[in-house]
Amino acid sequence: MKDQIKKFLNEEQDPKAIEKITSKLNDLLMRNEEVGYIAVQKKPALTVFPDSIVLTNKRIIICKPKNLGLSMDFTDYTWDDIEATFVKENILGSEFSFSTKTDLTISIDYIPKIQARKIFTYAKEQLDLVKNPIMEIFHETTTSSEENYVEFEDVVDEVEQVEEIETEEVTSFAEIMPVVPVYTEPAVAPSAPVVADRKLSELSQDELFEKLQNYKRLLDNGLIMQGEYDVFKKEILSYM
Repeated sequence: MKDQIKKFLNEEQDPKAIEKITSKLNDLLMRNEEVGYIAVQKKPALTVFPDSIVLTNKRIIICKPKNLGLSMDFTDYTWDDIEATFVKENILGSEFSFSTKTDLTISIDYIPKIQARKIFTYAKEQLDLVKNPIMEIFHETTTSSEENYVEFEDVVDEVEQVEEIETEEVTSFAEIMPVVPVYTEPAVAPSAPVVADRKLSELSQDELFEKLQNYKRLLDNGLIMQGEYDVFKKEILSYM
């Protein structure tokens, strides 16, 4: 069995159906599009050509074989078009459905319960990314580089926590650049912050995120107070 389809057989999906779908998806996927999960219909009676649902980081694709499996219809819906997703567990399998912003409701029944739960969870994660663009930027940035890796749940916690803390007045947030410790030994706090030659408004999203990470390292090393870190973070997020 090909290695490229093994990762989609975790919940007893039909190997033949998965192989047929993945062979056709190679020509359908867009740039930077990755398949997250594939669920395959399993009816009580023997189904030679079951329907399938593919979830990627960009859209939901409904796959329906036709002409005795010689061809296949594909219908896709981007995450921007999807309003909500639902799962209804029945005695024989589950029904996964989703509604669009144009009041359409699409469903596929007889999905094994474990597979239905997996696609429901994956869909909720993707919809959360669509509704929270800042978290999507953090997610894409941290997964593209191991050096800047941050746990997604930690990012969610930081964005959701809004605290009003009294701090010392800082006249120019945009010109403050943190000094990142180079050695593993505790670094000596600088007497004054280093002034950057570029303002926050001139930095890219990656540079802004790296700047936020630098402030977090200073906080972890005890070089700045929590209140100061919160002020810096709020200022940086306003430019993202």
